[in-house]
Amino acid sequence: MTAGILPAVSVFGQDSLSIRRQNRNIAVGSAAVYSIGLVGLNSLWYSDYERSSFHSFNDNSEWLQMDKVGHAYSTYTLTNLSYQLYRKGNRAHQKRALAYSSASAFLFLTTVEVFDGYSKEWGFSWGDFTANSAGIGLFVAQELLFQQQILRLKYSYTNTKYRNLRPNTFGENTLQSAFKDYNGQTYWASFNLNALSNKVKPKWLNFAVGYSVDQMVFSSAEDVLFDGKRYSPRREYLFSLDLDWEKIETKKKWLSYVFKVANCIKIPAPAILINGKGNLEYRALYF
Repeated sequence: MTAGILPAVSVFGQDSLSIRRQNRNIAVGSAAVYSIGLVGLNSLWYSDYERSSFHSFNDNSEWLQMDKVGHAYSTYTLTNLSYQLYRKGNRAHQKRALAYSSASAFLFLTTVEVFDGYSKEWGFSWGDFTANSAGIGLFVAQELLFQQQILRLKYSYTNTKYRNLRPNTFGENTLQSAFKDYNGQTYWASFNLNALSNKVKPKWLNFAVGYSVDQMVFSSAEDVLFDGKRYSPRREYLFSLDLDWEKIETKKKWLSYVFKVANCIKIPAPAILINGKGNLEYRALYF
């Protein structure tokens, strides 16, 4: 995911002589990043694990589906940022830009799934494949129907104690844990209230519904005794306010690009949390 998103962000500010040349340059650059990213992924990650013949496996019951939500967020975000590149302010090529951006996101993440299919430890996951497709579909459908993103998928992360319990699984530092520790991750569906009703002001105000997990030490949802303590995996649902950065007007082009990238992340804000026991909790500041 990172290899696909970061290059997309880095070229926002580049100018081109024509839309055709711009699309060609983006396509060539994307292909290069795609190839390098996959070669690096294969060498740095999959080379450490035993290979096998291609096979699939069903992991839909694992991690209380946090990984599936993460897949949908990843493809939604990758499609979104790629789309911004192809559009570059040229409204006449909306469908072409949607086709290019969705195809590149689908190709990259599907290839990663194929790599999994040849790994003895994992396998091709139809659940991951479906989640990848759903993330792309959510972005494309909103652009075609509404010409804007009324619902945005966003992400937030806070360090947890679980990294110290299983650093090999949840990461040995904050950066690794941001990708690996589902207990610290929250995925949000952030709705722009002004897009739902133009009577709501300010127009950048969003309402966000979040999903996270807690006490998820292993992938199973069953209670587990680990390191002398019992852990009971549970889902958490959150309600909070957010903002749509792209609804904030600015005359500075570079700042508008910053806003587009910032829209991938949920802002810290007060939140109401429903824990695994159905009880309400209030967090003065949640991220």
